[in-house]
Amino acid sequence: MKTLKKVSALLMALLCLAGCGGGTRSLTGQVRPAPVGADLKEEDAAALAEFSLELLRETWKGENALTSPLSVLCALGMTANGARGGTLEQMEAVLGLPVEKLNGLLAAWAEDLPREKDCRVELANSVWVRDDGSFEADPNFLDTAAKWYGAEVFASPFDAAAVRDINSWVEKNTRGMIPEILDELGDTTVLVLVNALALEAEWEEIYEDIDVREDAIFTKEDGAEQPAALMYSSEGYYLKDEGAQGFLKFYKGGRWAFAALLPDEGTALEDYLNSLTGARLRQVLAGAEKTLVYAAIPKFKSAYGVELNDALKSLGMTDAFDMGRADLSGLGVSEMGPLFISRVLHKTYISVDEKGTQAGAATAVLADSGGTAPGNVPEVYLERPFLYMLVDTETSLPAFIGVVTAME
Repeated sequence: MKTLKKVSALLMALLCLAGCGGGTRSLTGQVRPAPVGADLKEEDAAALAEFSLELLRETWKGENALTSPLSVLCALGMTANGARGGTLEQMEAVLGLPVEKLNGLLAAWAEDLPREKDCRVELANSVWVRDDGSFEADPNFLDTAAKWYGAEVFASPFDAAAVRDINSWVEKNTRGMIPEILDELGDTTVLVLVNALALEAEWEEIYEDIDVREDAIFTKEDGAEQPAALMYSSEGYYLKDEGAQGFLKFYKGGRWAFAALLPDEGTALEDYLNSLTGARLRQVLAGAEKTLVYAAIPKFKSAYGVELNDALKSLGMTDAFDMGRADLSGLGVSEMGPLFISRVLHKTYISVDEKGTQAGAATAVLADSGGTAPGNVPEVYLERPFLYMLVDTETSLPAFIGVVTAME
């Protein structure tokens, strides 16, 4: 981690040197946030967990879905540093925290991610600036993005090659799990803020062949049966909530875990998800009971992509998308007019098998201008639709949260 003493001056000098034309080029080297000893208070953690649930609820349309609240928080958190007035108020209300506090908490979380070979979580951020003379990025905003989010800054002509460059950056920083995030860049797009997140982790206890039943059945909510490969194990932490039960299965090192919550028979997954609050989810995860639980996880893969515009508007973040109402003046100045958010794109990928889990996520914000006794062991077999998370057990916060409703 480097202390950023001269970032503003450096960015201003580089921006002055940036001309019109040429390909994408870096305006900063790889910069990391300064060490931050942010204290995660219970009410802050509950707010972040609430955002995680709301994001999933607003994007889930009944099929398998997976979102990364950590990825979305990073991309929108960066953007919020350029918002002002009512636009900023709405963004802070949706994200759950004031932007200054969010900056510190996300920087501290990023700094403390595991980087071991068998449990590694990598997070990267970047800012891409249109480089044709029509837009001048605010140096203070770029300084903030570098300081708190470790963002790389690139100047680009925003042509077809720029789309390839952004997609290549995402593919590299998700270790190939998200090969692309953008399909095109519009003529009025002047700024793109991107987050990439990759998790690769081995189970603390890897499944053996004898633990896997390849001819098992997964039952959908409509009663339809599908073939599934279930991986059986005995776990040591049991989750219990009103209307659901579950378990934690740890990855190497014990800091991160796969958490699953299976609604009780007769309780629809959607109804259970809608009943959850961030505070209650935190209580369930933090209150895991150390006891024996028989568990089964299906082997599954899922790739998911969604444009978050409607979901974020539904949650109350409307002004940022409105050309006439958005105040993103802290991002910079465009000769084409005031800035607004045109698209928020989000893609995720997950693979769960005998050895562990691979999960990737990318988010792009495009700114345009114009206790049970062993004798009574609970059984939680994920043989029907369930909610799952990839959880940082120290904070009891999900970096990924999703639902499985069918075997794909």
